[in-house]
Amino acid sequence: MSQLSLRLRLMLGFILLTLICWGVASVGSWWQTRDKINALFDTQQMLFAKRLAAMDPAQLTQQPLTLPKTKKLLRHHRGEQDDDVLAFAVFTRDGRMVINDGDNGKDFRFQPSRDGFSNGKLKGDDDLWRLLRLPTADHQFVVMVGQQWEYRDDMTRDIVQANLIPWLVALPVMLLLLLWLVMHELAPLKRITRQLRLRAPADETPLVEPRVPQEVRPLLNELNALFVRIGEMLQRERRFTSDAAHELRSPLAALKVQTEVAQLAHDDRAVRHHALKNLDAGIDRATRLVDQLLTLSRLDSDEKLQTEPINLQQLLQQAAIDHYASAQDAGVEITLDAPDSPVIRAGNPLLLALLVRNLLDNAIRYSEPGGSVQLTLSARGIKVVDNGPGVSSTALSRIGERFFRPPGQEKSGSGLGLSIVSHIARQHGMQASFGNRPEGGFAAEIGW
Repeated sequence: MSQLSLRLRLMLGFILLTLICWGVASVGSWWQTRDKINALFDTQQMLFAKRLAAMDPAQLTQQPLTLPKTKKLLRHHRGEQDDDVLAFAVFTRDGRMVINDGDNGKDFRFQPSRDGFSNGKLKGDDDLWRLLRLPTADHQFVVMVGQQWEYRDDMTRDIVQANLIPWLVALPVMLLLLLWLVMHELAPLKRITRQLRLRAPADETPLVEPRVPQEVRPLLNELNALFVRIGEMLQRERRFTSDAAHELRSPLAALKVQTEVAQLAHDDRAVRHHALKNLDAGIDRATRLVDQLLTLSRLDSDEKLQTEPINLQQLLQQAAIDHYASAQDAGVEITLDAPDSPVIRAGNPLLLALLVRNLLDNAIRYSEPGGSVQLTLSARGIKVVDNGPGVSSTALSRIGERFFRPPGQEKSGSGLGLSIVSHIARQHGMQASFGNRPEGGFAAEIGW
C-alpha cells in the first residue's frame, strides 16, 4: 500500500470509508426505525385494547360474536390496508371467547394469567405474533389484541428502504465527485513534479505554483530555500575551483622551472642544490596554499560549528610556544600579555587556534629582523601587533579579501591568511579589524 500513489490511496480510502459509513448508517437506521415502529404499534395495540375493554359487557351475547371481514363491508374504495395483521378477541375469565374480529382473532389462544405484552403463535399458524392481554375494569372479561411480527419487520424494511434508496442512488455520484475533487486538489503537486522533472541541475529559480495547498506551502518554501543554498554552494565550489586553478598555476610553474634547472645542472652540485632547495620551498608554499584553500572552502560552507568553552589564555600560550622557533629563525621576539583571571569563551578550538596561528604567521613574516610581535588578550578581544612596514592607506581597505596582497610585497604568500581570520571571526560572532599603528607596524584585532 505504501508504494501506491497518494492520489490512488486517497481515492481508495474515500471509497472504503464512504461504503463503511453508509453501511453503518444503514444498520443504525434499520435498528432505530424498528425500535420506533415497535413502540408505535405497541401503543396502537394498547389504545385499541383499552377501547375494547371499555365496551358494555351487557352488549355481549352468550354466543361468540364474529365481526364481518372488511372486504364484505366495503366492496370498493377500501384503501390500502391490511386488516388481517391486527386481530383481537374478548374472553371471559374462564376462557370462553365472546367476540373476535372475524379473521385471525378467532384463532387466539387464551392465556389465563399473563397480562401485558408477550410473544406467541395462533392456532394452526407458525407465524410469530405480538400479543397484548388486558383485563377489563370489573375483571369479568379479558381483551387480547395481536399483531404479526412479520408485518412490523416488513414495515421497518420498507421505511428504511424508502430513506436509503435515494442515498444509494446518490452514492456513485458522490464518489465520482470525491474522486474528481481529489484529482483537482492534487493537480498542483503534479505540476510541481513536472517542474522538478524538467529542471536543470544548476537552475536556482524558485518553484512557482499559485494553487499549492496551504499544507504543502511550507514544503515548497523549503524546497526553494534548498535551491538557493545549493546555488550558493555551487557558486562557492566554482569560485574555489577557479581560485585554486589560478593560484596554483604560478607555484606549479615555479616548481616545473626548478625541476628543469635541477635536471640541466648535470655535475654542477651547487646549482642542483640551489634548485632543489628552491623546489623544496616551492612545495612548502604550494602545500600551504592548498591547505589554506581547503580551509577557506570549509569555512564557506554552512556547516554548524561544534563549540565548547575555551580557555583563551591556554590557547594563546600554546600558539606562542608553537611559533617560537619560527620567530627565532626570523629574528623576531614574541611576547604574550594576558590577564590573571581566565577568559572563557565558547567556540571551536581548532578554528580559533587556526585564527591565532594565521595572525602570528602574518605578523612574524612581515616583521623586520630584530623586531617583536605582541600578542595581547583582554576580556573584550585578542590583539596581535608587529613593528613591520604596515600597508598603504589605499590597500588597507582591501585587507581581508581573499587572494589580495598589497602591492610591492616581497614576502611569499597567497593572500588567504587574513581572509581565513575574517571568516572564522564571523562564524564565532566576532569582528576582525586591521590597521596601521601610529608608531609604525601593523595591528590585527579580534573583538567581541
